[in-house]
Amino acid sequence: MIGRIPVLDVRPLVDCGRRPAKAVVGETFEVTATVFREGHDAVAANVVLRDPAGRSGPYTPMRELEPGSDRWGAYVTPGAEGRWSYSVEAWSDPVATWRHTAAIKIPAGIDTELVLAEGALLYERAAAGVPKSDGRPAVLAAVDGLRDTKRSVAARHAAALAPDVVAVLDRHPLRELVTATRPHPLHVERQRALFGSWYEFFPRSEGAVVKDGVPVRHGTFRTAAERLPAVAAMGFDVVYLPPIHPIGTAFRKGRDNALTAGPHDVGSPWAIGSPEGGHDAIHPELGTLEDFDHFVARARELRMEVALDFALQCSPDHPWVEKHPEWFAHRADGSIAYAENPPKKYQDIYPVAFDADFPGIVRETLRVLRHWMAHGVRIFRVDNPHTKPVVFWEKVIADVNRTDPDVIFLAEAFTRPAMMSVLGQIGFQQSYTYFTWRTAKDELEAYARELSGEKAAWMRPNFFVNTPDILHAYLQTGGRPAFEVRAVLAATLSPSWGVYAGFELCEAASAAPGSEEYLHSEKYELRPRDWAAAEAEGRSLAPLITTLNRLRRRHPALQQLRDITFHPVDNGAVLAYSKRRGDDVVLVVVNLDPFHTQEATVSLNMPELGLSWHDSVPVRDALTGETYHWGRDNYVRLEPGRAPAHVLSLRPTPSIGGSLS
Repeated sequence: MIGRIPVLDVRPLVDCGRRPAKAVVGETFEVTATVFREGHDAVAANVVLRDPAGRSGPYTPMRELEPGSDRWGAYVTPGAEGRWSYSVEAWSDPVATWRHTAAIKIPAGIDTELVLAEGALLYERAAAGVPKSDGRPAVLAAVDGLRDTKRSVAARHAAALAPDVVAVLDRHPLRELVTATRPHPLHVERQRALFGSWYEFFPRSEGAVVKDGVPVRHGTFRTAAERLPAVAAMGFDVVYLPPIHPIGTAFRKGRDNALTAGPHDVGSPWAIGSPEGGHDAIHPELGTLEDFDHFVARARELRMEVALDFALQCSPDHPWVEKHPEWFAHRADGSIAYAENPPKKYQDIYPVAFDADFPGIVRETLRVLRHWMAHGVRIFRVDNPHTKPVVFWEKVIADVNRTDPDVIFLAEAFTRPAMMSVLGQIGFQQSYTYFTWRTAKDELEAYARELSGEKAAWMRPNFFVNTPDILHAYLQTGGRPAFEVRAVLAATLSPSWGVYAGFELCEAASAAPGSEEYLHSEKYELRPRDWAAAEAEGRSLAPLITTLNRLRRRHPALQQLRDITFHPVDNGAVLAYSKRRGDDVVLVVVNLDPFHTQEATVSLNMPELGLSWHDSVPVRDALTGETYHWGRDNYVRLEPGRAPAHVLSLRPTPSIGGSLS
């Protein structure tokens, strides 16, 4: 039955409350509900947040979001990892009802003594619920004042409205007809599940030597570890490695995805498995397990984590093919079906079929994941999870996180929105997104609002600017300014973003017109890069990336997803937005046109920045060091190659109206 005080439509709510909403430690999010009652008596509500031990702290008062809307909300912040819950309590507020009635009747001289007597009885009841150490004497003094007939009526009324008395009863309200919702689950995870900067590179290319297209030396974990200080210096938190396992030779792809491999072609790391081993083995050319441990330890010394690709698929040479033929789909001629994504064909990869031995595949997957977890891997980037049963991932992730709640799974799921959404609901901590294909102003605004709105309760985005599979036309044609724009957008719109090696060198050659594949793709060959020469010649974007990651670490506003405001601009090529957390605000203005200088007027929503409409404050651009003076309406001129964006940090100071730095 509905409660005495109806409380409806509590949010966030995931899958009708059957699955937990998500947050990370220290993340603030809003709980809302519809609260009302019959008649005209006042109602109030609060959020009760309970920690994993079932303990509730002081309740968080809710406020009506818009007068007369009956929609109430409050912000809460969980302080530790684990399984929390939240509920909404609503009640009749007799003190607020009396104050409203008294404010009307007493000035009008209607039932004055009766109203004051009722107030005294009400405040006396309220005082019984107030600790002596937290203001009970003040409330009892108000009771005496209401009953003191030697005072004027106005003075007696004022005694009940004294600021200290109001503050005490706000902390300890008199509640009647309390109605509580059932607890709603909340899964609180470590901060890296929401915030982090990722860098992807192929260990086999670092330290490799190639002459005339022929590999002379293969990169190893030891040589790849030499690249880690430079990655750390750019401010990255996570180093993500494509599959590091033995690569099959059957149907091995050649350079540029050629169907026939030459004698020196190294194959695709995603064609996992050979006589040397499968998913729990290391490619012999990369080194040994001890070398991998050294790589992980070196990353940890540099305050970075290693994320490992988990691709649940096999080459025809994988040990599973012989040991577990029932794990694969067979065609009418008895052959195993290879992977296809028409018109693409992956003859070197066998997808796993789950229905013949679902429990066995779950057990083996868990064994493999725990093997790498034992060697320091706490993050897995899961390849194509949308091509496997959702219930499979739900079981696997739940089993891992039951014993190791710090392990994070990133879904590489460029697929339909419903699948991406449900993967987040059943356990994936992060997801790839459509950001790579959102380049226009209206697309970016709509998508950022979608991801930072209700969906933020279960799906956390990671804005990779490029991947080994995706070189967007915007980057192919826009030159260095396009790379700068995309870096600024990804690093400031999303709390997690990622870069695939070569982005900082503005690599933009595609395999063919209209293709998003890289020419000479690193998926099929070694690609050593001369990082030192690029930086010495000023061709590297490392300085910009370093600045962006430094700003992300410095500003809590850039470490959260749920609070973003877009500001009006009179130019469709210029995007302006701000992110806010507490008193920390970051304001970004970006020229989306990599070819032309754009001028515009940015009209700021000043209250969203913590300022009044009439404030005017000095600002300093974190990217260029230039200073300006900004108010409600501001002229901007952004020139590709010189100033692709303004990134302004704001910490409002109410006493002086505001200050930007």
